Amino acid sequence: MPRKLLLCLAAAAALSACKGEATAPTAPAGDTAPAAAGHAFSADINAGDFAELVKTLASDEFEGRAPGSKGEELTVNYIRDQMQRIGLQPGNGDSWFQDVAMTETTADESTVLNLDQGGKTRALTFGTDMVIGTRSGQPEVKVDASELVFVGYGVDAPEQKWNDYAGQDWKGKTVVMFVNDPGFHVDDAKLFDGKRMTYYGRWTYKFEEAARKGAAAALIVHDTAGASYGWDVVKNSWAGPQYDLPAKDDADPRLPAQGWLSAEAARQLFADAGLDLDKAYKDASKRGFKPVSLKAKVSFDLKSTIAEKKSRNVVGVLPGSKRADEAVLYMAHWDHLGKHEGEQGDNIYNGAVDNATGVAGILEVADAMAHQQQPPERSVVFLAVTLEESGLLGSKYYVSHPTFPLDKIAGVINIDAMSVAGRAKDMTVTGYGSSELEDILKPLAANQGRTLHGETAVQSGFYFRSDHFNFAKAGVPALYADGGEDLRDGGIDAGRKAAEAYGRDRYHGPKDEFDLATWKLDGTVEDLQLLYGVGNELAAGDRWPNWYEGNPFKAARDAMMKPKAAAAAATP
Repeated sequence: MPRKLLLCLAAAAALSACKGEATAPTAPAGDTAPAAAGHAFSADINAGDFAELVKTLASDEFEGRAPGSKGEELTVNYIRDQMQRIGLQPGNGDSWFQDVAMTETTADESTVLNLDQGGKTRALTFGTDMVIGTRSGQPEVKVDASELVFVGYGVDAPEQKWNDYAGQDWKGKTVVMFVNDPGFHVDDAKLFDGKRMTYYGRWTYKFEEAARKGAAAALIVHDTAGASYGWDVVKNSWAGPQYDLPAKDDADPRLPAQGWLSAEAARQLFADAGLDLDKAYKDASKRGFKPVSLKAKVSFDLKSTIAEKKSRNVVGVLPGSKRADEAVLYMAHWDHLGKHEGEQGDNIYNGAVDNATGVAGILEVADAMAHQQQPPERSVVFLAVTLEESGLLGSKYYVSHPTFPLDKIAGVINIDAMSVAGRAKDMTVTGYGSSELEDILKPLAANQGRTLHGETAVQSGFYFRSDHFNFAKAGVPALYADGGEDLRDGGIDAGRKAAEAYGRDRYHGPKDEFDLATWKLDGTVEDLQLLYGVGNELAAGDRWPNWYEGNPFKAARDAMMKPKAAAAAATP
């Protein structure tokens, strides 16, 4: 049955007195954490503590939490201080931090792409017509008269018998491609996974594949439906400093230059080549598609400011009482887009929902676990990672340099951009049907009167856009669940409108701010109780969840579990 929630949401003063009854066992009466910055935290999961944490992390003082900035320093120290307050131990040896080396690249936004198309010249401008950058670490990348070739969706998928690159040498060429998968724009369920985006649909894959083919540059044609976000999100995300792991820490291939074309710029480019963009979407979704020359050459001189810096993951651990060498891992990314110098008006991208809510969430869970009467038998790691907005880099580094061996991690629970729309009758599991962690979540959700289902916007590829994905690729079962869309107040219509409004008006923009006047945190507390319950059950037992049959990550998990199975079979 759902727990009764005592929520005080009227004002900040009232919040400091809020208490919520967590599903988790809590500390004995009177066992509360000391005051921090004027707020008296309690050991249970409640709206008041959650709001206080989000309010601080998303404040203007933290300047949007950009890696390598003043905002990072404030953020990671604040998270460390909260972990200390809770009673966690340093999670990386004797340190709370894990250094993540990064290359900061800031493209000169006066860069233009000069097109020569049959003697007709045109200059594409940064931000309006295109965005472009480099991951090469080079302060200057020149491309001179590179042939532009349309490569459909830029996919080479042998198991799908699909290769958009077949039959050409791509060295020195600039490839132009669509976002998402073949079949998406023509709604063909027989191609790839139909409307559900596969990894082939993600822009990260497309740039990696173009690099593997030897291209000089790659440009993705933006469309809001295919990308699941508008041009403003692309422009905001690619403006200012961009971050990468140094090449020595990242085996993925890299292009000299990569970027996006606006839909309007792409339509003109295709028209000047005698092609119709709408027809091109249809042609690119047919088996046997062949690359098409755009009868144009592109030249540009991309200058960038390069700086070698470091960022930090924050790692705390609650040592297990019996099997401390085994772990359950909670994770959220702390970084956001920072402060955009020179931008008019509000230029701080506070990232309140994305992802101050997730960081506050893992801290609330940590507080409940650290003060429950029966301590976890397995260790519980609380990991706040950096550089998610730059391509899941902080989690990628952690997976390569884990503080617990990956075969000792029973499961991962990722919290990214929590719902603040209110209580729901359901819960969304991104990538629903993936792993046996759902078998733990399902009865807990039923106790709250809720059902589980997959994400509605399957075309958005959310499964590949958050930090759990790096663990999944390594074989570790990972759960990414969030508030549902069937709200108890307003139903599905209200839930979808809330999600659409956030994506349209606040996502990756300066309006993603702490807003207690409109947020409904009773549902957020219920979500955290469920996620707490999954980790608590896993930490209290000896289960080793696996991926469901047919999942592409199961083979990696099976391989890492073989020694355990052999040891168990050999035990009398």
